[in-house]
Amino acid sequence: MASSAESPSADISLALVAGEVSGDMLAARLLAGLRPHLPNARFHGIGGPRMIEQGLISDVPIETLTVRGLFEIIPRYREIKGIQNRLRDRLLREKPAAFIGADYPGFNLGLEEQLRAGGIPTVHFIGPQIWAWRGGRIRKIQRAVSHMLVIFPFEEQIYRDAGVPVTYIGHPLAETIPLVPDTVAARMALGLPANARVVTIMPGSRMGELKYLAETFVRAAGLLAKRDPALTFVVPMAGQKQRAYFDEIVARAGLQDVSLKIIDGQSHTAIAAADAVLVASGTATLEVALHKKPMVIAYRVMRASWEIMRHMGYLPWIGLPNILAREFLVPEYLQHAATPQALAEAVWTQLNDMALRDRLASRFTDMHHSLLRDSAQESAQAVLRVIQSRK
Repeated sequence: MASSAESPSADISLALVAGEVSGDMLAARLLAGLRPHLPNARFHGIGGPRMIEQGLISDVPIETLTVRGLFEIIPRYREIKGIQNRLRDRLLREKPAAFIGADYPGFNLGLEEQLRAGGIPTVHFIGPQIWAWRGGRIRKIQRAVSHMLVIFPFEEQIYRDAGVPVTYIGHPLAETIPLVPDTVAARMALGLPANARVVTIMPGSRMGELKYLAETFVRAAGLLAKRDPALTFVVPMAGQKQRAYFDEIVARAGLQDVSLKIIDGQSHTAIAAADAVLVASGTATLEVALHKKPMVIAYRVMRASWEIMRHMGYLPWIGLPNILAREFLVPEYLQHAATPQALAEAVWTQLNDMALRDRLASRFTDMHHSLLRDSAQESAQAVLRVIQSRK
């Protein structure tokens, strides 16, 4: 595809930072879109395996930055602040053509504000959820961000109204997940019978999420298995540490007679194979929606974090499918309400209410179309325009 903007000199450097798995995925697609236009550019900063595959030189492992919750960051604040300061000083010396912060706003917006003040154009990808909570961040964004890239269509007007240059690029997941998932092929890939009744359990990819949700999800599975012993449960795990932790919880729960298949990775295959999904709030909820699967969403954090967060929220929903739909399409169970009994009952409804399942499939298909763009090209063109405008 020809560039709609004059490509700047390819002999440049771009700095990027992603602090979590979702940001790594988003930034990797951006890098894939940029590479044909900047074949000799140097990409460096902090990223994960997907960004590294696209040529990023990561100064520290992405796991170094991954923290969940408001109070959970306190013990590691000095370490993470030190990383931010060292990166800031280096970039102010090197003057890359642009800095791109991939999500992770607590780290990236502060860094972007200092870099932009130092003459470095900044792109933030993706827009912080100021429409959900912490709307006061818009003032910091106005100072910190030269151009905002957003992945939900309703966000564009919010930033435009605030005077922040913005481009809606679509959601990369809408491109990578097929409009019609192949459930039979997914079950075959996992060694499951085509006619099985499958519940996929997704308690989170981070250890912090597992700490708060894994045992509750396992106990909910046990209750569901009592109602229908023929149910098969599939649990994708993000890493060996997470799997070992989850295995220990399953062993303590005494689910030896339950058909429970724990797999390494393959989360999209596990979702595609499912009849219903029990999922931790986060990007995974959108993945489930794009696979057109019924789901139940749960969320738990440290009590002190929850007390602050629940008073800062602006919306009645936390799950991305519900936020996009502007209604409770699927049930959400938060903090103390996320009991094994409540989750099991809700999943049972998602499994057995056929009219509900058909209605959700239709709404999720419409949602998929609304998010479908060539995000790699759209984001790359926006970054190229930012670089070109510097000249």
